Amino acid sequence: MNTMETGPSWMTIRQQRTSGALSSASDDGLTSFEVVSRKGKALTLVDGTTCTEFISCSYLGLESHPMLVQAAGAALERIGIHLSASRSAMSPVYLRQLEQLLSDIYAGASVTVFTSTSNAHLGVLPLLGSGTMEGYPIKNSIMWLVDRTAHASMQVLRGVLSQFGPVSRVDTQDMDGLKQALARCAQEKITPVLLIDGVGSMSGLLPVSELSELLQAWGGYLYIDDAHGISITGKHGAGYAFENLGHRLPDNTLIAGSLSKAFGGAGGFIVLKSGYQVAQLRALANPLVFGHTISVPLQAANVASAQLHLSSDIVSLQSALWANAHRLDEQVKQQMMNASLRAPIRGALFQSEQQGTAAASALRAEGIVVFPVFYPIVETGKAMLRCALSALHTPEQVDNLARQLNVQLSQASA
Repeated sequence: MNTMETGPSWMTIRQQRTSGALSSASDDGLTSFEVVSRKGKALTLVDGTTCTEFISCSYLGLESHPMLVQAAGAALERIGIHLSASRSAMSPVYLRQLEQLLSDIYAGASVTVFTSTSNAHLGVLPLLGSGTMEGYPIKNSIMWLVDRTAHASMQVLRGVLSQFGPVSRVDTQDMDGLKQALARCAQEKITPVLLIDGVGSMSGLLPVSELSELLQAWGGYLYIDDAHGISITGKHGAGYAFENLGHRLPDNTLIAGSLSKAFGGAGGFIVLKSGYQVAQLRALANPLVFGHTISVPLQAANVASAQLHLSSDIVSLQSALWANAHRLDEQVKQQMMNASLRAPIRGALFQSEQQGTAAASALRAEGIVVFPVFYPIVETGKAMLRCALSALHTPEQVDNLARQLNVQLSQASA
């Protein structure tokens, strides 16, 4: 079983393989857009031009919902921009309210809010790896199994995680290989912890329930980053992972989520088994002990969003999102990344960076902006136009994107 790699660092390798394509796209006005105002999915940019964006990860359009905007404004007047202290010293009343509402969304599970999903990883994983996390025992030691498609915010922690046990990269699409890794852990009396994404921003959906059961059978834990899956599906918008688990949290499964994407606010959170004593996490998780809380207006917006999730409104927003995804899939003639999946991101792949840049330029000329991505997000030398769909997109906007993608994909394959 491979442990931590030796040789050049990951940053050195990334620098060696990264071209100037992204910088050139920014210089050419194809990304790094500066927004002056917006109405729905229509943006006015600093140069005075207008365009329709398929970039934002706010897949339900909640970041501009009147309930959230009004809540943020009221909190700003009442408390101000920020309480500059760690939560152990003081915090706005909204934080406690938010965690209770999130617990309601997750069927009574224990929920703790962080300033970001990345900070949730940084706070929870070392505690889990230490073997002292209440209710999450480990055997003699721990083995971290990091899926190759796991988000960069977990990949970058491999050096931190190695302080608690060896780290191995695995491929969850190779089930035989994964089972062999788990068998070796059992043979060595090591507790395995598998780190995965639920909805991958560039890699589709993972079989969360199947993996949870597999890890349970081998005495291990499943840790899921479901940042892109939160709100877009599931009862009360609990997300892809929790829905796939049958809206119940197995004792061996932990879910990290985002408040900054479809949820419409800002921050991240961790979902732990019901009854977990959160005082331990608040006392030991570095981002909570040594960091501040989310800015006050955004905490109030988070509370408003959680209340909306617990209402029937979330269902209509989810339906609008998937109607737009289906509409695009029906019209684009070539297969796109995530086509037909209940994932809000589609990707048009091009075999060269030049083709991808040219396609982004052509869409920009037609008043459409997408996110052109290159290595390390896709393979070296290739490009992808990353298109994020929203409940706020109109049918006409989706139809226009489909037409322009068909033209560019056809030209690239000719």
